[in-house]
Amino acid sequence: MKIAVIALGKIGLPLAVQFASKGHDVIGVDVNQTVVDLVNAGKEPFPGEHLLQEKLTELVAAGRLTATTDYSVAVPTADAVVLVVPLFVDKEAKPDFAWMDAATKSLSEHLTKDTLVSYETTLPVGTTRDRWKPQLEAGSGLTEGADFHVVFSPERVLTGRIFADLRKYPKLVGGLSPLGAALAVEFYDSVLDFDDRPDLKRTNGVWDLGSAEAAELAKLAETTYRDVNIGLANEFARYADQTGIDVYQVIDACNSQPFSHIHQPGIAVGGHCIPVYPRLYLWNDPEATIVRAARARNASMPEYAVDQLEQAHGSLRGASVVVLGAAYRGGVKETAFSGAFDTVAALEKRDAHVSVHDPLYSDVELEALGLTPFMQGTAVDVAVVQADHTEYRTWGPADVPGIRTLLDGRHFLSPEQWPNVTFAVLGSPLAY
Repeated sequence: MKIAVIALGKIGLPLAVQFASKGHDVIGVDVNQTVVDLVNAGKEPFPGEHLLQEKLTELVAAGRLTATTDYSVAVPTADAVVLVVPLFVDKEAKPDFAWMDAATKSLSEHLTKDTLVSYETTLPVGTTRDRWKPQLEAGSGLTEGADFHVVFSPERVLTGRIFADLRKYPKLVGGLSPLGAALAVEFYDSVLDFDDRPDLKRTNGVWDLGSAEAAELAKLAETTYRDVNIGLANEFARYADQTGIDVYQVIDACNSQPFSHIHQPGIAVGGHCIPVYPRLYLWNDPEATIVRAARARNASMPEYAVDQLEQAHGSLRGASVVVLGAAYRGGVKETAFSGAFDTVAALEKRDAHVSVHDPLYSDVELEALGLTPFMQGTAVDVAVVQADHTEYRTWGPADVPGIRTLLDGRHFLSPEQWPNVTFAVLGSPLAY
């Protein structure tokens, strides 16, 4: 097949590579000329995705994968078009479709008959049918269901391990018609590899959920579940702080029973998914009070963590504080909705002098994010672990000389490596 992948970001480019690795001819489309040039040179535009550079080098050299900024080059010859364009949420927690609208318009102007169009960006329920179908028909002059087919198929992967996740989890699809869904099942069967999963009641592979709306809800539901679960864990952690209970011991005990799967509390919930998708769900279901409360609880955790730090350390006025980790989670060079920003703001509100360290970011990159870089070995009074980068497991007082208090916001470090330091953990009475 000939396949076009629109948007070569941290999900789109690995997808394009996966499709090409199955023997198909793939053209990636991106508005960023630098990204296009790097892909055509066989160089990954962003670090951290396991096997991406190796596969990209091989497939570009073989002529299986190319990139362009021009829709007219990629779309008219494509048997299938997969869109992974970002969808953002504005300050009022409403979806901002600007980038996706622009991509859909450009796609529609070059859409030809007998093309399968699959949206993989997470969407509010009803968007595929009520927004993308009319836009594609209006721009192309074609009729969905007769001349072309549109489906929704959410991504279920984490950056850093995309190729493994593509093999591991069932691929969900939902069409606007039975024929469209059947074509989508056939398409994804031909472009993905699947591990044998004998533990699943149904075989791992492509699952037709019966409608685009069901597939849209499935993605929102699985991600919103995680946000609600983390919100519940954070509630338990706050109560444990009040009562002197170790919440981690309690969670381990609960999860020893197969019907309990309580997640871990922490200083923040970041990334493109968990802080965003519950809001997309709430856009359709504003009466979902449980979802709204969990989102509010998780958003409040950086401020709460700094309150707990102040209890352990004393006044933070004038204190030098380093926040360890600008990224939203360890091992990933991404700051989308990272808790680092709210943590820094909460510290500065208490008149602390705040700097930030991250092993994945240069000083120039941190400054571009509006953060003050920290040099390892500089004296500080306090450290706050915001991202669980593995590098921090090797740190100790020598890396932050003069430190008196450390707040481990991820229940990640060993207190034994921090002798003579007040070591605080959210949801634990242990302080050393």
